[in-house]
Amino acid sequence: MILTRKIVVRLVAIGLLAVILQLSFFSQVAVFHTSPDILPAVVVSLGLLGGTMTGAVSGFALGFLLDCLLVQPLGGGSLVLLAVGYLAGMFRERFEIHSPLVPPLLCMVLTLFAELGFGALALMLGVDSAVSTLVIRDLLIKSIFAFFLGWPIYLGLRRLLRPALVEEPIVRPRSGRRPSVLGA
Repeated sequence: MILTRKIVVRLVAIGLLAVILQLSFFSQVAVFHTSPDILPAVVVSLGLLGGTMTGAVSGFALGFLLDCLLVQPLGGGSLVLLAVGYLAGMFRERFEIHSPLVPPLLCMVLTLFAELGFGALALMLGVDSAVSTLVIRDLLIKSIFAFFLGWPIYLGLRRLLRPALVEEPIVRPRSGRRPSVLGA
């Protein structure tokens, strides 16, 4: 990803909008008694579009902003979303995305990873909460939500960040014919 002033402004606006939407809208919506979490899907999409550095920095920034706004111990959300963004960026740098199912599947898997990470950090920091088997149901439902929200988020961010994206050239196999000179 090529970072210019305009692209950095777009990335900041995307991050602010994602956190505000998560806190004001998506946390209030309950489907199957579970609210979707779009921040891991946004971080995964940014990592898939920009690579490890973009994914890690955006994950850290979104997690830090979320921790500040929720008045939680600072660093927990940052650490988890940093890891999610880095893993998504590493996937982009090591593998080619051949199937249109890769972004939503990666959003689903890394959202599950993020939710497990949030839970593990809450337990390590001593947050008192009741743990039941419903947690597993919530984790799976949030992952399914991430699968269905991952594709529109990925496409929307790809469209917004199109001027900054570095696309790999498609190498087409040569045909058996030689190219003609001067249209002859």
